[in-house]
Amino acid sequence: MSETCNHDCGSCSANCASRQEPQSFLEKPNPNSRIRKIIGVVSGKGGVGKSLVTSLLATTMQRRGHQSAVMDADITGPSIPKVFGIHGMAYGNDDGILPAVSSTGIQIMSVNLMLDNEETPVIWRGPILAGMVKQFYGEVIWSDVDFMFVDMPPGTGDVPLTVFQSLPLDGIVVVTSPQELVSMIVAKAVNMANMMNIPVLGVVENMSYLECPDCGKKIEVFGHSKLDEVAAEKGLDILARLPINPQFASLCDAGRIEDFEGDWMTKAAEKLEGLLEK
Repeated sequence: MSETCNHDCGSCSANCASRQEPQSFLEKPNPNSRIRKIIGVVSGKGGVGKSLVTSLLATTMQRRGHQSAVMDADITGPSIPKVFGIHGMAYGNDDGILPAVSSTGIQIMSVNLMLDNEETPVIWRGPILAGMVKQFYGEVIWSDVDFMFVDMPPGTGDVPLTVFQSLPLDGIVVVTSPQELVSMIVAKAVNMANMMNIPVLGVVENMSYLECPDCGKKIEVFGHSKLDEVAAEKGLDILARLPINPQFASLCDAGRIEDFEGDWMTKAAEKLEGLLEK
């Protein structure tokens, strides 16, 4: 190494022992997997409905003829199996782990499918959580998947960072709610995606309004939404505005989210289908 070395290997042609080339952290998928597009579902804070949005996206794309899959990366708070009515443990063979399959054919993997009792808490530190996410991608056999949706834990901690670095994401969908915190929620997720060079496909606002069952008037329970201003400022598409709908809660509790009725996710689906043309 030269005494004048500034450790910027990108601007130097010397072949020295201290040369450091950029390294890829991407995890290799199972050799038997085929995944066309991977979409992360994220938020800057918890409690905004990422798992619901993930489930609705997967169900909508499955209905439109695209094989969907859900990787439940919210390791310490897994809810995807419950929402889809899947219980019991996952199985495997010599080639890898087999995902559970929902009633409409959506492939699902979650830590709850690895536990003897789904109510057992997952009390793990960051590196172990991150390792589990890598296993879900590298050891599970995802068969002919058109869209994989990754339900991520809130914030910008170990697991979201691992997903951003280890999985070849084609984009993220940001989930938010109509509160004063919306600007911060969206900004955190968008800024992290920009730092990791991941495209932001758009924003879904959950609990946007309550529709009166008698007159059909839309009531803004949490106040007037600031999403239009924030989306314009960040240059983001608004993919959907989901209502406060008792149907969602009852279907999730019954494990029948695939039976939901409504066209709220149509714009989001069209945006995702555009990725297949690239």
